[in-house]
Amino acid sequence: MSDSNAPDHLAAKHERNREQRIAGIKRWVEYITSEPPETWGPQQNAVVNDQLEAAQSVETSASHHQHVKTVAKDILEENDSDDESS
Repeated sequence: MSDSNAPDHLAAKHERNREQRIAGIKRWVEYITSEPPETWGPQQNAVVNDQLEAAQSVETSASHHQHVKTVAKDILEENDSDDESS
């Protein structure tokens, strides 16, 4: 059995995920434009707070934190050098 169609299957899955995210964003925009901030504000805060809590509860090593910082620094330096050469 060949995996030759695996990249196509993965691309289709990514496209479906993208479409679902866009549809969710559109529903949220519709909701917040039809409701007062007093209604949706606490809901949005709860979602953001839960995401922050989940991110903080992930235990990663100090070496992983350092690796992420190094990669981020490298990316920023690369972007800066690209901007300077433009």
